[in-house]
Amino acid sequence: MTSASPSRTLARLQARLRGQVGKAIEDFRMIGPGDRVMVCLSGGKDSYTLLDILLSLQRSAPVEFELLAVNLDQKQPGFPEHVLPEYLTSLGVPFHIIEQDTYSVVKRVIPEGRTLCGLCSRLRRGALYRFAAENGITKIALGHHRDDIVGTLFLNLFFGGRLKAMAPKLLSEDGRQIVIRPLAYVAERDIERYARGRQFPIIPCRLCGSQDNLQRVAVKRMLADWERAYPGRTESIFSALRHVELGHLADPRHFDFAALDEQRIRTMTLDEEESLIAAATASR
Repeated sequence: MTSASPSRTLARLQARLRGQVGKAIEDFRMIGPGDRVMVCLSGGKDSYTLLDILLSLQRSAPVEFELLAVNLDQKQPGFPEHVLPEYLTSLGVPFHIIEQDTYSVVKRVIPEGRTLCGLCSRLRRGALYRFAAENGITKIALGHHRDDIVGTLFLNLFFGGRLKAMAPKLLSEDGRQIVIRPLAYVAERDIERYARGRQFPIIPCRLCGSQDNLQRVAVKRMLADWERAYPGRTESIFSALRHVELGHLADPRHFDFAALDEQRIRTMTLDEEESLIAAATASR
């Protein structure tokens, strides 16, 4: 018996990704009829995969929606600015390149040796949100996957003292944009395999991605070690994010602990009434 050909293997992988992305879109009502979806394309494996799967779903989706690929050219030294326009043109995908020199701002503001990603992310988000508001975008699609969501949970847990991850769908801080993460159910290892199989023209991030001392890198390494020792742990942690028991945590803002006393009294009263009724019925 021969093994499956690379094309058949890739087709099966694509089918699985389509299923996972489709389920996330359905579970969180990410895309509706007439939506104009801006796919934020960085040139990395995640955003390429996101665009590719959304294009595939668009062709067979029961509702019509638009896709617009948008890249922010941050003017990083050596950035191959021709790659994305050539790739998107070859696909026939509508796209727009925003040119904004955030690289110089980040390098000027952040001291040498400090993490650049925080400010870089804020500047990038601001530029993309501004474009969305000015161009009738109803949904902003980001390429964060399941492992990013779990990693963010531990970043906030270890370094921020908060039980918080990435929402698959959220309202932006200014209340003007809906942000969606259609890859929320997809494992990073599957994205890596898919990107290799599709031979996307990957553009590495030399501004943020080259920093080896980032907290996110440490958390990612920790999760990878766990996954090797206990396969399926990342999936289990993500499942926990979808099955939250607020009454078994400790945040009085999100669970009314004081009401438990009233609930106990009501329960006791109901029990007493039922006992009285039962006794009266038995004496007849």
